[in-house]
Amino acid sequence: MSVLDALIHASECVDDVDFVAAVDSALHLQLLTRRDLDRLFSAVRPAKRLLRRLVNGRAESGTETIVRLLAIRLGFRVEVQKYIDGVGRVDLLLDGWLVVECDSKAHHSSWDEQREDRRRDQELAKRGYASYRALAEDILFHLDRVEAALRGYLLVGRKQLAGV
Repeated sequence: MSVLDALIHASECVDDVDFVAAVDSALHLQLLTRRDLDRLFSAVRPAKRLLRRLVNGRAESGTETIVRLLAIRLGFRVEVQKYIDGVGRVDLLLDGWLVVECDSKAHHSSWDEQREDRRRDQELAKRGYASYRALAEDILFHLDRVEAALRGYLLVGRKQLAGV
C-alpha cells in the first residue's frame, strides 16, 4: 500500500490531531509530495478536508505537531523550526518568547546531549527567551501535563503584557 493510500485509510480511524501529525511526518520525510497532498485531501471525508490548513510538514516529529496543535488551540501564535541567532533551530517558538522543545529519549538521553540542551537553554535565557522541554512520553501519553504547563506559561505571558 502506498503512503498516500495508508493516509487515506488512516483518516477514517485516527483522531484529527494524529492524522495531521501523520501527514506532517510523511511530508517531512518526503514520503508525500505537495501534489499527493492535493490527492489526499480530495479523497478524505469533507470534515477531514478542513484539517489541511493545519498541515505544516516542517515539524521533525509527530510530537512537535501534537504540541503545535495544542498551542494553537490554547491561543498561542506558533512558529515551527524557528532559527534563533546563537542557538540554532528550535522546535517551536510560541508568541515570540517561549521556546518549546519536544524531547525524546532517542535524541536527548546521553549526558553530552543533555549538556548541550542545557547550554542551549542558557543561551535562550541570555537572549530573553523562556524555554520548556516537553517529554515525548508526556506528549504521547499524558498530554494533560503538557497542556497544564503551557497554560501556566500563557498566564506568565499575559501578566507580562499587562505589566504585572
